[in-house]
Amino acid sequence: MPDTILIADDDASVLAALRMLLTSQKFQVVAVTTPDAVLEQVSTNEFCAALIDLNYQKDTTSGREGLALIEQLRKMEEFLPIIVMTGYSSVEIAVEAMKLGAVDFVQKPWVNERLLHSIRTQIQLSKARKDGNKLAQENAILKGQIHGEDNGIIAESAIMKNTLTQLQKLAQSDMSIMLTGENGTGKSLLAEFVHDHSSRNMHPFIAVNMGAVAESLFESEMFGHVKGAFTDAKESRIGRFELAESGTIFLDEIANISMAQQSKLLRVLEERKFEKVGSSKTQQVDVRLISATNADISAMLLNNVFRQDLLFRLNTVSIHIPALRERPEDIVPLAKSFARQFAKKYQLSEGKISQQAIDVMLAYSWPGNIRELAHVIERAMFLRNGELIEEQDLSLSHIQTQQSTNSQLGQNWHQLSLDDIEKQVIEQRLNMLDKNPQRVAKSLGLSRSAYYRRLEKYNLT
Repeated sequence: MPDTILIADDDASVLAALRMLLTSQKFQVVAVTTPDAVLEQVSTNEFCAALIDLNYQKDTTSGREGLALIEQLRKMEEFLPIIVMTGYSSVEIAVEAMKLGAVDFVQKPWVNERLLHSIRTQIQLSKARKDGNKLAQENAILKGQIHGEDNGIIAESAIMKNTLTQLQKLAQSDMSIMLTGENGTGKSLLAEFVHDHSSRNMHPFIAVNMGAVAESLFESEMFGHVKGAFTDAKESRIGRFELAESGTIFLDEIANISMAQQSKLLRVLEERKFEKVGSSKTQQVDVRLISATNADISAMLLNNVFRQDLLFRLNTVSIHIPALRERPEDIVPLAKSFARQFAKKYQLSEGKISQQAIDVMLAYSWPGNIRELAHVIERAMFLRNGELIEEQDLSLSHIQTQQSTNSQLGQNWHQLSLDDIEKQVIEQRLNMLDKNPQRVAKSLGLSRSAYYRRLEKYNLT
């Protein structure tokens, strides 16, 4: 779409001449005759430059109307190139205009080549400043998203290979994807995997932890704000959607946002438009959307705490990410990969893992999934006494309790009733998962109500 230039002068013949010149150079032109009309246009529309006269109806010689207009424009638009037009007798006023925020001045009557050169130069400089500002804010966000060099996704298990195959196919489309699964299963890494295999991979991948965005800062964080929009708005800020332009935005923990936030998010997903806080100017956005949650969205819909129309926008296709216990073939390769990463990070000798430690890891249920495994290996790298990571270095002492209970259960199997076996299994799982009701019930395949009935039945409360 052609760039649009705003021109302002109270002389109709000047406007006609400028319109003819600029349209011949493939610019779109909006022409107005008063400072108020300039401010109205800039508040609602996007311009690549403003070419304004300094004198209007109130005073045709001092240029004070134009100077006041420049001050107001600069407050509204930090990067808009403002080029002033002035007569030979008011060069001093033009210099003052530049001190207030104008980027260049052109004397009347102008030379077409000089005017066009100024406009093109200032448009290019403005775009460079915008890109530099955007890049600085993008880099500040991306610092928290950088993975280690050894960040390849490990998929030795059939279930994980199938998941990656599905995601790689979906990456070729532009549809919205919702990743579901427990915390720590690597949903953010898989979202980046989709981005890397998509046609948008040359553009930004911006991740947002929605659960960490405060209600009061939601619009500013997601859509940005203009300078002076509120008390602490000392400078303009680019929102996450604008930073992700032409790329991918990943909304993690999407179920953690309030109904009010859901309404604001729905609008930008439906219309692909938003306004910065403090601005009435509507901006278009082109992003690929990936979201993730570990919550039961169906239950949230029934309880009216999640909007169904928002879910439709988020969930063109849903992919469940398997828990680590569902992909045991990946446990050891992942552990070895983490050992290499932490050895490099902390400048340690590479961590080898003993067979006993491997056996313990394979017997453990990993309720914290890959994230827990990474923490365990990181800790073990410092606790080990020699080159090997041994069983005791993993600090998974409750594994011994589980194995002991299993052993006792096996010895007395023929003497136990079904209720006795069920009670021992529940006791074992309670010890293993620190008596966390949600995790214990889920690991046993029980609903919350069925879980509490069994606790009461066996007097385990």
